[in-house]
Amino acid sequence: MLLRKIFVTVALIAGIGSAAIAETFPSRPIMLVVPLGAGGAMDVIIRTMGPKLTEILGQPIVVENKTGGGTVTAAQYVAKSASADGYTLLVAPSGTLTTNAVLYKTLPYDPIHDFIPIALYTKVPFVLVVNSALPINNIPDLVRYAKGGNTLSYASTGTGAVPHLATELLKSALGIEMTHVPYRGAPPALTDVLAGHVQLTFADPSIAPPMLKDGKVRALGVSSLTRIGIMPDVPPLADAGVPGFEAVSWHMVVAPAGTPPDVVEKLHAAFKAVGKMPEIQDKLVSMGLIPVDTPAVPELRKFLGSEMVKWRRQVEKAGIAGSM
Repeated sequence: MLLRKIFVTVALIAGIGSAAIAETFPSRPIMLVVPLGAGGAMDVIIRTMGPKLTEILGQPIVVENKTGGGTVTAAQYVAKSASADGYTLLVAPSGTLTTNAVLYKTLPYDPIHDFIPIALYTKVPFVLVVNSALPINNIPDLVRYAKGGNTLSYASTGTGAVPHLATELLKSALGIEMTHVPYRGAPPALTDVLAGHVQLTFADPSIAPPMLKDGKVRALGVSSLTRIGIMPDVPPLADAGVPGFEAVSWHMVVAPAGTPPDVVEKLHAAFKAVGKMPEIQDKLVSMGLIPVDTPAVPELRKFLGSEMVKWRRQVEKAGIAGSM
């Protein structure tokens, strides 16, 4: 943080104001640090957006996958980078900027104070699926089954992950009990639902459709407030018996705190323009994601604050605060 302040101070002393810095920005490649592995949805989308960003900004976009620590490694790297000049950005899933702050006993970065939001370009919904052998075709059936003396367990992609917290939110909204069974990722969680070892899960919509088509699992609803493109016949849970329900992850590009405001605005404008391109939106939809026309930076700050409050409450209610 001290080095960032020195960078901005020296620039101002030299007579280089924020607008002047932005005028020459960018003059070299921009690095986008992705905290998840190559080939995943986040990586694929960012690499698809890269050439379009290059067309607008006039400089190469370099994607670096820096995995480890539940996205903490990448977040710390960008938050503590020597210069907040717009050339090193973090592509963050929602947990990096919200739930990590309450899940980790100590966190080497501050999600609110160490970053400036640049763009929110997609929401990541989930589809609630149940083993097809169960007499559960909709949310009222689920409530009756749970309250009828039957034992229910649900799979998640790990303690504190959105599918875990989404199911806890669902339990609270419906007034039912289910036992949590965490897995290391989405495929093994869905596999055990198919096998009947657990009864339901919030599944990744990009891998669920083949199982739905084969009748191996049954979809009760999606966790977003709107339907999603690759399964248009599945209603939002908010319209299927759980009013107001929304539990989605999202991807946001952020810069280190201290990045000059005009550089932030230039980056924001570039991501906003790319996010509106039909080919980018089509790619997002094809992967089960929801395109977002990014709000302005001040609105993104408010969004982050509200998301942190929402998920902090859920983490505390689930009794998993400080569990990592």
